[in-house]
Amino acid sequence: MKNIVQFHIFQSDGYYVAEGVGVPIVTQGKTLDEVAKNIQEAVGLHFEGEDLAELEIVDNPQILASMEITNLAHA
Repeated sequence: MKNIVQFHIFQSDGYYVAEGVGVPIVTQGKTLDEVAKNIQEAVGLHFEGEDLAELEIVDNPQILASMEITNLAHA
């Protein structure tokens, strides 16, 4: 059973965009706090009414997000 839903976060056009890894969920936010809140809401809505056992996902899965960092200044 899968107990983690994973997301990849990157910046695009002034927003933080979160794409699900292995799940068809995409959301965005102006801030990291906003995108984190939107990820939680999107996961809840995506799995609402689904039989999670049938999808091999535990009840209340953890969310893991990794963030792409670009344009780092070189010292």
